Amino acid sequence: MATTSLRRRVKEEKGATIILVAVSMVVLLGMAALAIDVGYLYVVRGELQNAADSGALAGAQVLYLPDGTQVDTSETGAIPTATAYVANNYSEQAAVQVQSVDRGHWNPATREFTANNITIAPPRLWDQTTVELNNDPNFINAVRVITTRKTLAATGKPEQPFFARILGAGPIDVTASAVAYIGFAGTLKPTEADEPIAICKQALLDSNGKYTCNIGRMLTNNSDTAAWTNFSQPCATASGSDMAPLICATGNQNPIALGSGMGTTNGVQDTTLQSLETCWKSQAGIDTTGPLGVPDGVPDQLWSLTLPVIDCPNSIGPCTPVVGAVEVTVVWINRNTDPQMNDIPQTMFNPATGTQWTCNPAVTGKQACWNDFAETFHLVSDALGTPAPYQSKTLYYLPKCAVHIPEGITGGENFGIMAKTPVLVK
Repeated sequence: MATTSLRRRVKEEKGATIILVAVSMVVLLGMAALAIDVGYLYVVRGELQNAADSGALAGAQVLYLPDGTQVDTSETGAIPTATAYVANNYSEQAAVQVQSVDRGHWNPATREFTANNITIAPPRLWDQTTVELNNDPNFINAVRVITTRKTLAATGKPEQPFFARILGAGPIDVTASAVAYIGFAGTLKPTEADEPIAICKQALLDSNGKYTCNIGRMLTNNSDTAAWTNFSQPCATASGSDMAPLICATGNQNPIALGSGMGTTNGVQDTTLQSLETCWKSQAGIDTTGPLGVPDGVPDQLWSLTLPVIDCPNSIGPCTPVVGAVEVTVVWINRNTDPQMNDIPQTMFNPATGTQWTCNPAVTGKQACWNDFAETFHLVSDALGTPAPYQSKTLYYLPKCAVHIPEGITGGENFGIMAKTPVLVK
């Protein structure tokens, strides 16, 4: 009797075990199926993300016309270019599909993208604060790309999972999104800085923090508006001997990294200034006419330079951080000790009026000619707007009021130059 009862109990336990094993196998197979499908979809999403990233960067690279004056809506513009780059990427052995490509506005402060496919010219960068530009949805500065999985022609839906379909799972949509942003010039690539001069950020902003290009400044021994630089990063003390080969050369040999200190020095640096004056006078196309109507070896056109911008709130030290880039026009250079004012300008093209400014010191007087020149070109010696005096061993410059050809890599503050190279921001 006991033996029969024991046999019955063993049979019952075997039956229960078989049921538990069967249930466990179903659960384990389901988990395995889920793991395989999730892993596969993770790979698919990575492929879609790569395609979205490449498309957004390629589109942002050609967001504007090469001269930076207008959004490019042609066949080589942002949307066609981004679409083509996405199609060059594959996922699930087929070309990645584009769900949408949009031009629009990226606000770095809020990290939000607003689609806006208007084609108006970009707003003026001068007389604008960075905050104002960040909050302007009509400032087109970014491209967003959304990619998706391939769809089946028969259903218009993605393929079903490999194994989870056994459990009743349907097609799973997978998308990826990327935003590439063209901001203001930051890190400068080799040769993008023209001469070994760095402009102080504080000399480019008005009292409201707006980048202004209608106030010229002067570089002197007692000025904190600009400095000489040897482009060194990590920074090494700038000296005349290492700046001399940079004058009238090919600019910075290495990238000028945004945010890093750069070798700078204040003061006249007479030998360096003499080399720069010689370079200025030798530039093609800026000596077109003298007081007698023929070229006379003295420039009468402004000389444009792209230069790094440094942050010098109190003074210029030997290692000043780079915060962006600016394009200035050299208005005048006076290296000689000239108390008799024999080297004052007598003619110079004025881009504000599109006419040639002239003054005859023999008729008007030397000091009056200089005063009129400084007033015409808005040359001041400090942030208070004190008119710039005629001074020896001095360079006078004026930030350029115009749309600039893009330069550098996105990341700098607004000093009037859009970047040439975009960055992924989302």
